[in-house]
Order: sequence, then structure tokens, then C-alpha cells
Amino acid sequence: MKVKVCGMREAGNISRVAELGIDYMGFIFHKLSPRNCLGKISPELLSSLPSGVRPVAVTVDLGEEELSGISERYGFRIFQLHGTESPEVCAAMRNRGIKVIKALGITSEDDLRKAEEYSGCVDLFLFDTATSSHGGSGSKFNWKILEHYRLPEPFLLSGGIGPADAEAIRAFRHPFFAGIDLNSRFETFPGIKDPEAIRIFINNLV
Repeated sequence: MKVKVCGMREAGNISRVAELGIDYMGFIFHKLSPRNCLGKISPELLSSLPSGVRPVAVTVDLGEEELSGISERYGFRIFQLHGTESPEVCAAMRNRGIKVIKALGITSEDDLRKAEEYSGCVDLFLFDTATSSHGGSGSKFNWKILEHYRLPEPFLLSGGIGPADAEAIRAFRHPFFAGIDLNSRFETFPGIKDPEAIRIFINNLV
């Protein structure tokens, strides 16, 4: 199971969380987010991450050129697109050698049909709780909805996952379930994660 910790922005906190054996670390490039990393991170900081931790740029409704600019400036090779980006934009980024994670808000089985439009254009889906703030709500959706997911792309489970959810995640079964995304439920302040809480949680997943 892959573990992604999202919404990082402070150098010391980034360093401590990166030592926990996680697989992905998300950096949010969205000015309306309290976890916006603009002005907080640098290419040098990202390049200092352990080799097993892959940085992910999280963006909302940026065009292909803007996405490419972020990739070129910071060195990101994985993008999590969290808005209404078209399948064409996703495909274009993949054609540039970028791995694409498409985030979709889920409230009902009908929302999974949106994923069909992106099948073949993305590497991973991230299923999150639907919210106007594009994630970070701290709320869960009904995971049973994902029993109806039948596409070949693997997915990350997101949305309000917290320290008490290790047992439920161990019990969750789906052939395309690839991992989890952790954010606001592990924070002491928006953008600041509790490394000890994450460490204990990861240990409890085993």
C-alpha cells in the first residue's frame, strides 16, 4: 500500500515527515488553499527529499503551459490535478512524460462515471470527498461506493482519513486500491503535519 502525505509547505516539517517511509509527498499550488506552498518551497528542498519519496505537485484548473512551467521550475514529474481539467490536458501532460493523478470528488455512484472520461489519460485516480474547496475538508465519503469502480487505473483513497482509521483501511478491499492520501486529520495547523501521529498510523496499517 502506497502512502501519500499531502499539503506540505514548511522545510523542517517536510524533512521530518519524509523520514517516515512514505511514498509520495504532495505540495499544493493553489492560492486559495491554506496549504499553498508558493513562496515556501524551492527546487533545492525538493531535490533533498529521500530517494523513495516522490514529490507531487497538486494543482487546480491550470492550463498545460502553467503546469509545464511548474514542472520545469521545480522538477516535478508527478501532478495531481484537483479541478475540472479535461482528459485532453491529462493526456497532453502524460505525453510530456509526466505522471498524472486525477482527483475526483465522490458523493454517489454517479460520480464514478466521471472517471470513465479520463480512463486511458491518467496513471492514477484519487477519490476524495466532494467539496467546493478542492479537498482538505477532513470529511469522509462512503467507501462502499467504490465497489462499483471497474476501470483499469489504480486509485488512492482520500478524504478525512485520520489516526483512528487504520483498522478500516486494513479491512478495505478492492483490486485496484493502490494506497491512501493523508492530509488535514494529521495536522496541528494547516500545512503542518504531526510526524509522530503519522508514524504510529503507518505502523498500525501493517
